[in-house]
Amino acid sequence: MSYTYERLSDDIKVAVSADHTFGTDAVLLAYFANIKRKDRALDMGTGCGIIPLLWLRDSAQSPVHCLDIQENAIAQVNAAIEYNKLGERLAAHLCDLRKISTSFSAEGFTLVTMNPPYKPLNTGFESLSESAKIARHEVTCNIEDAVKAANYLLTYGGRFCMCHRPERLVDVLTYMREYKLEPKRLRFVCDRQGEEPFLFLVEGKKGAKPFLRIEPDLVLKNEESKFSEEMLRVYGSYADGYEDKIR
Repeated sequence: MSYTYERLSDDIKVAVSADHTFGTDAVLLAYFANIKRKDRALDMGTGCGIIPLLWLRDSAQSPVHCLDIQENAIAQVNAAIEYNKLGERLAAHLCDLRKISTSFSAEGFTLVTMNPPYKPLNTGFESLSESAKIARHEVTCNIEDAVKAANYLLTYGGRFCMCHRPERLVDVLTYMREYKLEPKRLRFVCDRQGEEPFLFLVEGKKGAKPFLRIEPDLVLKNEESKFSEEMLRVYGSYADGYEDKIR
């Protein structure tokens, strides 16, 4: 498999391929998760590893982990690890999150994230490649699988952050509460101010008491159809040198 390397910062590049690339949703989730330098963090269904690689732009960030069920995804992340010399900072695991206990001990992480497949099986346009189908459709995991795995992985008080489409909001919140990951923060994402959201970001906290904070909408573009000031903060150093693409 041949990769191209896309700059995330002066020190970090992500390997992308026809099978595994990334979109705005993953960048937004990495930002929303608000990782702390001492967090023991894991990204599930990592694909090309964009979320942990974005976190590692901070040279003081503690080592992080990621997992995926696809061998070609893990090979791609490992290529980025070698390219960026991140062998001591990022570990990629080939793992079926539905069998999470075979690969990880319980309660080993303080932060878990996932940008999951959005489409239920037998709905929408079926992607042509197997890798794309797994990434976009609930072929190898669904919402309940992801939340159940996060509950197993997290310490008491640990945080699970994920994104999804608004039509699945009730499903996500229901499963989070069922598996003791109490929803604490919810944020909707819209393309322009006043438009219907196309995405939501949610954080659940293991063992927390009920209290959900609805944060202001995250708006991607301003009135001039250029990225908003917050979106420029979201992209951070990724924006440097790409003014023609994102401004």
